[in-house]
Amino acid sequence: MNLDFLKGNPALNDISPEKLQFLMDFASNNTDAKDAKSMASTVMNAANNAKQNGMTFSNTETTLLIELLKQNMSEAERVKADKMLQMMQMLQKRKK
Repeated sequence: MNLDFLKGNPALNDISPEKLQFLMDFASNNTDAKDAKSMASTVMNAANNAKQNGMTFSNTETTLLIELLKQNMSEAERVKADKMLQMMQMLQKRKK
């Protein structure tokens, strides 16, 4: 998986070393998300794993995880993933 977009990314300036390590481990171990459905499952598993370890992620940090997964998808699957994410964000706003 290509991690070049993470290097020098200003979104990572304020991330804790523990979260950064989690992100890097996640990136190196999750290269199989080839479609939006598997991406959603992978992100949910990562979120549950992080929660068990006492970590929570901001929207920016979550977006980084998703961008890592989308690298391996076709353009059509990236579009599906983006639509799914937009729907999830709208649902979250309604809950507030």
